[in-house]
Amino acid sequence: MKTKNFIFKGILALAVALSFSQCANNQNSAAPAPAANSEEVANANLRIAFVEIDSLLTKYNFCKDLNELMLQKEENIRTTLNEKAKKLEADAREWERKVQNNGFASQERAQQEQQRILKQQQDLQALQQKLSDELAAENQKNNLELRDSISSFLKQYNKEKNFDLILSNSGLDNLLYAKKALNITDEVVNGLNSRYTPKKK
Repeated sequence: MKTKNFIFKGILALAVALSFSQCANNQNSAAPAPAANSEEVANANLRIAFVEIDSLLTKYNFCKDLNELMLQKEENIRTTLNEKAKKLEADAREWERKVQNNGFASQERAQQEQQRILKQQQDLQALQQKLSDELAAENQKNNLELRDSISSFLKQYNKEKNFDLILSNSGLDNLLYAKKALNITDEVVNGLNSRYTPKKK
């Protein structure tokens, strides 16, 4: 009985070993990988370049002029609002001083003056909002103009260069690594600047 058991276990072990060796053979003799399709071959020949947006924006004269213009407008707005705020503050202090020293002919006159100052404050807040909205709208318009200018140039530029893909890169946002030869930033900046004519001030 023990001998039968021993033989049975031996045959079972041999069968398991054979099945493993067959699996290994099947893996080694797997079918060869299919040939790359035409799309994969085309992708291998893609012409790609990239532009560093940060550098372009600091070197492109149109962008520099727009920034300078916007900074000047911001400064003008700040000056206007500061002057009006100082006037409002002075009026409020004067009203308070008169109230404390009984400088108004009547309570009604003090209230009229207070209402005038409150109206002045509301007008200043409305002006601040209006100027801020106008500045934001102009900024958006400038950004669209800038984008159109770059896009229009790249379409023209690429007729000769024939890139399949031109990427934009800002720091490490979109591009983690690229060969220096793919960087066309200076070429694009030079091309943009050569066709830009500043508006007369």
